[in-house]
Amino acid sequence: MQTCSCHALPVPTEGEEQQAVFQWAALAQGKWSELRLLYHIPNEGKRTAYTGARLRSEGLRQGVPDICLPVPKGGYCGLYIELKRSRNSKTSDAQKEWLEALKAAGNCAMLCKGAEEAIAALKRYLSSGEGEKR
Repeated sequence: MQTCSCHALPVPTEGEEQQAVFQWAALAQGKWSELRLLYHIPNEGKRTAYTGARLRSEGLRQGVPDICLPVPKGGYCGLYIELKRSRNSKTSDAQKEWLEALKAAGNCAMLCKGAEEAIAALKRYLSSGEGEKR
C-alpha cells in the first residue's frame, strides 16, 4: 500500500524531541527520582561571532552531547545523550568524538534518534545501568 507523501506528518525538530524527553522526565520522577538531575547542555544555536568567542572562552565546546544525567549506574559515572531528530539528521565528527571520549572516561554515552529512543535509553539506564540496546 502506498502512502501519499503530501499527507506525511512533519518530522519534529530536535528542540521538540528534547522537550518531549524533558516532559516525560518530569512525569517519571515519581518512579525515578534521579531524573531531577537530568539537564540539557545548551551547546547549539546560531550566535554572533562576538558571542561565540565569549562562550568559547567560558568553556563552550563543540560536539558536547545535548543531555546529561550525572547519576552513576551499572558501573558508569553518568549518562550522556546526543539527541537528533528521528529522521533527516546528521551527527558531526566532533559529536562522535565526544561520545567516544565520554565512553572512554567511564560514562554511558550514546546517540539517540528521537524522543522515543532517548526515553527508552533513560529507562534502561535507570533500571539496570545499561543505556545501550542489548
